[in-house]
Amino acid sequence: MKQWQHAVAVELGGRPGQRLCRRLRLKAGRTRLLGLLMEPAVPERAPRVLGVDDFAFRKGKRYGTLLVDAESGRVVDVLPDRECGTFAAWLTAHPGAEIICRDRATAYSKAIKEAAPEVLEVADRWHLLQNLGAAVEKTCHQHRACLRKRVEEETEVPLAATVTITELPPAELPRTQIIERTRQRHAEVLRLVNSGWTISAIARRLRLDRKTVRRFRDTDLDILLASARDRRPGVLAPFKAYATARFTDTGGNVTAPQVLAEIHAQGYRGSVQAIRKHFAALRKGTAEPVRADVPSPRKITSWIMCRREDLRPKDEERLLQVRLACPDITRACDLARTFHDLVTHRRGHLLMGWIRQAEQDAPTPVRGFAGFLRQDLAAVTAGLTLEWNSGVVEGNVNRVKTIKRSMYNRASFRLLRIRILTRP
Repeated sequence: MKQWQHAVAVELGGRPGQRLCRRLRLKAGRTRLLGLLMEPAVPERAPRVLGVDDFAFRKGKRYGTLLVDAESGRVVDVLPDRECGTFAAWLTAHPGAEIICRDRATAYSKAIKEAAPEVLEVADRWHLLQNLGAAVEKTCHQHRACLRKRVEEETEVPLAATVTITELPPAELPRTQIIERTRQRHAEVLRLVNSGWTISAIARRLRLDRKTVRRFRDTDLDILLASARDRRPGVLAPFKAYATARFTDTGGNVTAPQVLAEIHAQGYRGSVQAIRKHFAALRKGTAEPVRADVPSPRKITSWIMCRREDLRPKDEERLLQVRLACPDITRACDLARTFHDLVTHRRGHLLMGWIRQAEQDAPTPVRGFAGFLRQDLAAVTAGLTLEWNSGVVEGNVNRVKTIKRSMYNRASFRLLRIRILTRP
């Protein structure tokens, strides 16, 4: 009986375990179940290959640290925070680690250098690719104008010879909540900047990220308002130019069903309601100007970071057009694919050559990524050479998330630690 109650407590915790025991006709309240959970003993020595990663007690607010035996996949210990001193103290009290797999968090690296300088650090390969992808996406953001210019030069609206595109008057911005909030934040940030407030002080006052404050300070209001509009393309987006031209050419006398029949032959698969809504916006003067069909930076990044053999022919063709439009994106693409090859085939001995190439002629975001690799060169080289990585740690982090959610995020650290360390 006690073994059953203990198993229920390990799997479900207090109140959920109590409800299950009631169904099983076991006499056990939540206090009784939680009392059966005792803290497991932590080994005196660390495992030979130790994996370390953080997890969120409350995302963006408070974090803990998960320590995992990378060889067996079992959790070794759970720390109440992700501070350098806490992890360094644990390493001092539990010697024996020879290899430590980590991401690029500076706190863990600093703790290893302080408490166990003889340990070989291994940077996780997945996190390296994630960081590179962020640098490539930032490059695509910076050169979005190049892509739009080329598409606008090459795009021809599929209209009949008798149909002409008429310029519409400037559209009025709809008075939506996000538009008004953008106006207010821009005015408030500029007022505080002119009053001599620092970026950090403004961020604390308005409860914004410092990067957001800088963007509101350095960007024109028109650009902010344009980005605040709903930028989801929708099913009508590729056909808006045709629909707008038909509307303006006929003076607004064309009907939505007529345009539906015309663009249906061109491949439109949406409803007539979307066309009616667009015509209504044209009559009110609130229609968004028709923009060129430019792939988003995130989409371009997904094409670049994907393996060539997994890329669809259609996406490969669009990526080729992007490469022809912008030399910087082309260079970032070539460097990203070369680095992906180094990671896939674990060619760490070629890393230094890649860093030199990136620092010489890469776009600024990719050059910054190469600089970070140089600062953490030994760990990155080991990550691109040895078989070890943080995959088993990430799996246990997902298990921790499941346990947290089953407890509605209301458990104490002691109870959460017990349930993480206790294997049924």
